[in-house]
Amino acid sequence: MRFFIDECISPTLSRHLNQGLHDAIHPRDRGRLRNPDHVVFARAIAEDRVIVTENAEDFRKLAGGVDLHPGVIILPSVARAEAQRLMDLVVAHLTKASGDRPQDLLVNSVLTITAEAQIRIDPLP
Repeated sequence: MRFFIDECISPTLSRHLNQGLHDAIHPRDRGRLRNPDHVVFARAIAEDRVIVTENAEDFRKLAGGVDLHPGVIILPSVARAEAQRLMDLVVAHLTKASGDRPQDLLVNSVLTITAEAQIRIDPLP
């Protein structure tokens, strides 16, 4: 899966995801710190990357304003190790549900995982 880890989340999450079969980037690693959310979202769409963020409100609005987007994953605000654990659960959930194309489940959808590891996927727009 291809991810864009929002700057509100530690860059250690992108390094963690890159240890597996994923392609995750963080703005700190690409010289993109402090880009406005609409620029981040447009770049994620252009690069076919799922946004991973804690900023639910802004990215839900942005996703609701386009016809097609690769998806948004909303994590709770938790410690680094817990964010990694929750993302591992998200990836496992998507892989189990879709087999070899887990990212396809997120197209035009928002996945929310709670601190208690409850996962919900909602279509958006």
